[in-house]
Amino acid sequence: MVAERIPVLIVSGFLGSGKTTLVRWLLEDAASRGERIAVVSNEFGELGIDRALLGEGGEAFVELEGGCVCCQLGDDLLETLQTLRERVRPARVIIETSGVALPYDVQLNLYRDPVRSWVGDDVTAVVVNAEQLASGRDLGGTFTDQVTSADLLLLNKLDLVDAAAVAPLEARLRELEPDAPVLRSVQGRVDPRVLFAPAPGPRAECDPGAPHPHSHEAFETEELSVGEVVEADALRERLRALGALRVKGFVRTPDGVRLVQGVGPRIELEAPPAEVDDALVGRLVVIRRPADAAVGSDGG
Repeated sequence: MVAERIPVLIVSGFLGSGKTTLVRWLLEDAASRGERIAVVSNEFGELGIDRALLGEGGEAFVELEGGCVCCQLGDDLLETLQTLRERVRPARVIIETSGVALPYDVQLNLYRDPVRSWVGDDVTAVVVNAEQLASGRDLGGTFTDQVTSADLLLLNKLDLVDAAAVAPLEARLRELEPDAPVLRSVQGRVDPRVLFAPAPGPRAECDPGAPHPHSHEAFETEELSVGEVVEADALRERLRALGALRVKGFVRTPDGVRLVQGVGPRIELEAPPAEVDDALVGRLVVIRRPADAAVGSDGG
């Protein structure tokens, strides 16, 4: 008997591009149609922030913490996918990589036993922060590797750039990756039908053990503790001084608990989409390059 094929969507993209927001939108859409989607989320850090943002999800949500799903956690990914298939029986699977993962190497895991017997066609959607692209910030290394691995490119956060800049930004992506279609979005809102392979089929032959150059840029992650109640403006100033690539977490302000999202110099505080565990409040994950890394090595 031929195993039922389950389509897989790999959501990748650089730090702060809007991957979790996209996944949250896909889950909302699936819930409205009564479709069960399983999510594997790989967070570069150990606070479990994405779990708080996406919702518990019961058995259908698994978070792989503290490592990179494309290399250190490859075996964990296989075990997790197999467990989800057996216990949850999802109609579709989403793998959300961390902002430093390389999607091609995640794809290679889908050709390994035992998941190759039931995984259908996979699509890699790489989310690009339009503001980051427009400012020329951090566009080499990992960013380029992610973009050139895309089946689809999602030019996201268009509300943060001038309308006249959109076409030139698309042209810049075309220079890096001429074949992948480019979709435009704000808050990751795109038609889910274009993100999943429409007709799952058998896996093509591929040697997962074939040599493939693999090296990560150097990134450091640390947890930053803040006061019990912080003023938003003071927090923004403190975080900008760190020179971080990405900041994410929850704080308590005079206006209540706020989700902190930092991408480069942009630090935003907003109401979280759901109630937040008190144990997460006042703790931020900060991701940056080591102090001895070459400044501007990524074109930023």
